[in-house]
Amino acid sequence: MEQEIFKAYDIRGIYPDQLDDESAYRIGIAIAEYLGLQEVVVGRDMRLSSPAIRESLVRGMIDKGVNVIDVGRVSTPMVYFAVANYGYSGGIMITASHNPKEYNGFKVCRDQAIPVFGEELQKIGQLAETISFPIPSQTKGDISFKEILSDYKNHVLKFATQIKRLKVIVDASNGMAGTIFPEVFSDLDLEIIGLYMEPDGNFPHHEPNPLKNENLVDLQKKVLETRADLGIAFDGDADRVMFVDEEGQIIGADRITLLIGLELLKNHPAEAIVYDVRSSRIIPEKVSERGGKPVRCRVGHAFMKERMRAERAIFGGELAGHYYFRGNFYADNADIAAVSILNLLSEENKGLAKILEPYQIYYSSGEINREVKDKEAKLKEMAELYKDGEVSFPDGLLVEYPDWWFNLRPSNTEPLLRLNVEARSQAAMERHRDRLLSQIDER
Repeated sequence: MEQEIFKAYDIRGIYPDQLDDESAYRIGIAIAEYLGLQEVVVGRDMRLSSPAIRESLVRGMIDKGVNVIDVGRVSTPMVYFAVANYGYSGGIMITASHNPKEYNGFKVCRDQAIPVFGEELQKIGQLAETISFPIPSQTKGDISFKEILSDYKNHVLKFATQIKRLKVIVDASNGMAGTIFPEVFSDLDLEIIGLYMEPDGNFPHHEPNPLKNENLVDLQKKVLETRADLGIAFDGDADRVMFVDEEGQIIGADRITLLIGLELLKNHPAEAIVYDVRSSRIIPEKVSERGGKPVRCRVGHAFMKERMRAERAIFGGELAGHYYFRGNFYADNADIAAVSILNLLSEENKGLAKILEPYQIYYSSGEINREVKDKEAKLKEMAELYKDGEVSFPDGLLVEYPDWWFNLRPSNTEPLLRLNVEARSQAAMERHRDRLLSQIDER
C-alpha cells in the first residue's frame, strides 16, 4: 500500500493505481482499530469508484466488529452533521473533494465531527499496511441505513432569517450539490437556475474545483445573461463554495468571511471570528471596529476547527472556500454559508458588489506557487531580506508592513512555496509581488 495516499488532512489517491478495493478494506479495519470505534457513519459521493470503495471499506469495518450506519450518497457536510447531531462515535466520507475524476479517498472524523488528521492519518496508514490475515475471530458488526436529508435540511434552514425572492444560479460541478441544494433550499422563495446539476463522476463540463477561475466562467456568464442576484459554485463533495456577484465578478473567500462575520457580530457582539493567515487585512480591521475578536489561524480545516473550539468562535472562514459555524458543531458547511449570504442580500436589499464597495481598500495577488529546492532555506533567506518588517511564523513566513504584507507558506506534500501578497493599491501589490517572485526564483 502506498503510504503517500495518507495526506495531511485526508486519505486520497488515484483509483485503482494507488487506492484500490483491497486498500479500502485494510483502511476500514485500520480506522476502526485506531479510533476504537463501536459505530461509524459512512457516506459517499458520486465518483465512479465510490460504490466499490464503499463496499470494501464497509466490509473491513464490519469484519472488525464495527456497526456501520450507511447514509448513502451525500455531501461531506452531511456526514459531519450525522456524526455530531445523532451522537455517533465517528464518520468517514468517501470522496476526493475537488480533485479530478481519477482520484478518490476518505475524509475521517471522530465524535462531534472532530477531524482525524496529520500524524493520526499516518498511523492509520501504517496499521493498514501491517494488518495480518485472517483477522482474529470476533463478533462481526452490522450495517443499517439511515436517511438524513430531511433532518439536515431543517438544520441548515435554522440559519435562515427572512430571505426574500432572489434569482440564484447554482453550479454544482456535477457533484453532490446537484441533488442536495435544490432539496435543502426548496422551501425558500428562490428562483434557482442550475448549471451541471446532474451528479456525474466523469465531471464532463469542468473540474469540480471552484477555486480555479476557469471553472467559474460559465457561472459568470449565466449570472450576467439572466441578470441574477447571485452565483454559487460548489466543489464535488459540496463542502467548499465560491460566490459570483450580480456583476459577474468572483468574490474572494476572505471577503465572504468578512461579510458573514460582520453580519453575525450584529447580534453576537464581542464574539471571535477566525480567519486563515492568507486572508485580507480587512478582516481583522473591520471585525475589531465592530467590537469582535479577530483570530488568525494557520491554513487547513483541522487547524481551523481546533482553533474555533479553543476560542469558542462563532464563525470562521478560509481562503479555500470553507466556512465554519459554531452552531454547526464547529464544522464547515457550504450550504449554511450560502444561506448566510442570502440572508445578507435580503437584509441589505442590494447586490454583493454594492455591499462590498466600502471594503475594497486592499488588493491581493491570490496564491502563487513557486517550485524551490530547499523550502526551509528559502524561507530563512526571505525572512532575512525582509527583517525590517514585522516578521512572524504563524504558518510559514508572514511579514507585515503598515501598507502591505506577504505570506510565504510551504506545501505539505510538494517542493513548493505558496505566496500571497496584499497592498493598498493594485500597482503597489504588483510591484511587491514581482520583486518577491524574483527573489524566490533566485537559486
